Amino acid sequence: MHSQEADIIDSRIVVVDEQTSVEEACDILLAEDISCLAVKSGEHSISGLFDFSDVNAFLTLAATKHTFSSEELQEKPHVDKIFTAARSGHVAVSLVSNLSEKNPLHTIPYDATLVSLLELFSRGIHRVLISSNSHNGEYQDFIGMVSDRRLLAWFLSFSQQSDSEFLRVFLSNPINSFSDSLPSLNLFTSVVATLSTASVLEAMRLMSEEGVSSIAVLEEEGGTLLSAVSVTDIGKIVVPSQSNQILSMTLQQFISMIKEQDGSTDGVDRYPVYSILPMSTMLYTMQKILATNAHRVFVTQESSGSSPLLSPMSSGNLTGLVSVVDILSLFARLANVRDVDPARMHRHRRASSVSSQTSQTSSRSDHSRSSSRTGIRRTLSAKTQHSPINNNSSGHKRTTSSSVTASAQSPSAGGNTVFSGDIPKSPT
Repeated sequence: MHSQEADIIDSRIVVVDEQTSVEEACDILLAEDISCLAVKSGEHSISGLFDFSDVNAFLTLAATKHTFSSEELQEKPHVDKIFTAARSGHVAVSLVSNLSEKNPLHTIPYDATLVSLLELFSRGIHRVLISSNSHNGEYQDFIGMVSDRRLLAWFLSFSQQSDSEFLRVFLSNPINSFSDSLPSLNLFTSVVATLSTASVLEAMRLMSEEGVSSIAVLEEEGGTLLSAVSVTDIGKIVVPSQSNQILSMTLQQFISMIKEQDGSTDGVDRYPVYSILPMSTMLYTMQKILATNAHRVFVTQESSGSSPLLSPMSSGNLTGLVSVVDILSLFARLANVRDVDPARMHRHRRASSVSSQTSQTSSRSDHSRSSSRTGIRRTLSAKTQHSPINNNSSGHKRTTSSSVTASAQSPSAGGNTVFSGDIPKSPT
């Protein structure tokens, strides 16, 4: 695992004072073109993080504040503090840090192992601050941040360069062969989606209530996958717009704005780019996630009448998703990490989000969650009557979680030596 390349640490730490306004913190996120800020408490310590998921949660809260009664605010003192601060004209970023509950603060030392990172990332944590070995009085120095996507990139590079036959087979296996290990391949338990006719605000609320960072957007006619909208899109387009009118825009229009912005920035049309097929290999899936700078890709069933000029997702049925966390959880099992649960943080966020809603919003939330899944079921049912969704219809040999673990422990697989050692440098 030795290399001469740059450290796996992939992001510098940009620190803001806890009294910085949310508006200013958003501006810094956009100006610095980074995904996350560290919030400094007092003179020295970092007390939390602030990212686009928190931006989305805050904007959604602000747009739905009229649904909260005074009695309900008494039961939710943190929400009441935010509303009180908003009335005074200054909402400190510390009040909104990890409002989404997707952005908890975790730190590990620089000499930590890959396994220690996997233990966090395989349970739904998305980024970790890396501390140095030196201390400046009571102040802990941090040298950078590692994201789950960066660790995925490292594992992809390492696996491709490894002489391990097991890793070669692992990368060449089709995604649907991992269905026992990846519950997210089940459409109706994992995919949060809405129609292209829904508004931007409805999408924001759905992401906040479901505790996800992106949702699938389906065509109204036929329910085929059109694209995806993420909290990063909300932060980079809604926040700079300085207008509430964008909240009522349909997702069809909003996606066009995303396409236009991406093309004007780097000349690359990234619309659409979010899908894979059940027969796509693990290698291709990892490459697709990293190439699209996404946290997940959606799995679509290929249609027999698909056009060679269109992306498979333009004519396919949505069947599930695969995320960075899902794939890292597989690597965690190979490393014999205990208690691997990629859905743990998501369950916690959903439970917390539901409990924090008003009765009026909660009722609407239940309907929204129902619509996000059963609506897909109704939309797709007509198309799947003669071709049922079946992730395991390929006839390929299945790789169960138990067989993966057994292979990883075998001498030919190299055992856990693949995952040992300090935080590494990225292989070339």
